Amino acid sequence: MGELIKIVDSLENKISKLLHKLEVLNNANMELEKELLRIKSSQENASKTVSEWEEKYNSLKLASSMLGSNTNKTEAKLKINTLIRELDHCIAQLSE
Repeated sequence: MGELIKIVDSLENKISKLLHKLEVLNNANMELEKELLRIKSSQENASKTVSEWEEKYNSLKLASSMLGSNTNKTEAKLKINTLIRELDHCIAQLSE
């Protein structure tokens, strides 16, 4: 009977240790999930910033080509043609 009590006590002790480890791991998991969300948010902000800077760069490049830069005149003409086509499309949709 004494052996059985030792075995039960040992099992209770092991279960208690496992439950404690489970709690510690759950806490660590929650912290990692929070950190992942922070990192994703930071990455989204960085992507938005990069996108904004790319738009500004393209606008500046277009403005530079419109001011007479020979290197980008063709690109400026293509952009203007695209904008005109988009305007024509919008006008057509409005007139329907």
